[in-house]
Amino acid sequence: MSAVDFKQLQNTIGVQFRNERLLKQAFTHSSYVNEHRGRPFQDNERLEFLGDAVLELTVSQFLFTHFPKMSEGEMTKLRAAIVCEPSLVRFAESLQFGSLVLLGKGEEMTGGRRRPALLADVFEAFIGALYLDQGLKTVNTFLDKFVFPSIDRGEFTKVTDYKSQLQEFVQRVNLGEIIYQIVEEKGPAHNREFVSEVLLNGNSMGSGMGRSKKEAEQHAASAALSKLKVR
Repeated sequence: MSAVDFKQLQNTIGVQFRNERLLKQAFTHSSYVNEHRGRPFQDNERLEFLGDAVLELTVSQFLFTHFPKMSEGEMTKLRAAIVCEPSLVRFAESLQFGSLVLLGKGEEMTGGRRRPALLADVFEAFIGALYLDQGLKTVNTFLDKFVFPSIDRGEFTKVTDYKSQLQEFVQRVNLGEIIYQIVEEKGPAHNREFVSEVLLNGNSMGSGMGRSKKEAEQHAASAALSKLKVR
């Protein structure tokens, strides 16, 4: 990412970073650092860890303030839909974050720039960098412009529960027993990715990946529903 790209991004979001190194770090993937050993580059994993917590707090505060009649359980479900990987990817894509990421050659060649988990991580890292550089008030101003309007439009109120849909269908037509199993875990402890497989009577019906076991199971159930052609 060039200095011009930095300037364009800051103009787009209406924020001028005091420490542009933080901004660059937010867009630096570990594969890039690994290919430039001996140079003063840091990857975005620690910023991602911080950004995840900042997003949880700011979104929680927004829901608490703007939806006074919403129960704790409803707020929890809505927050999960807002900060889940597909939503974070959408936010990142709306700002063209993918084109700005610094990647190693191998990651670039395998399509890393379009990989959902990578884009979601970059968005969280950016939030972490913005918080460190500007504070919580500026983070909320940014979210007011690029994230919260989609909540006001009700884009996350209809959270799709694919696991329930699959269970109801299987029971209705008496297909048998559904079992979910985690078949793979990868990444460091603070940035874990899970792969879940859903079995129907012992036969694999689909798999899915997520940043939590529940999210991976939802994606697996969605794949199974597609296979059963009932979505």
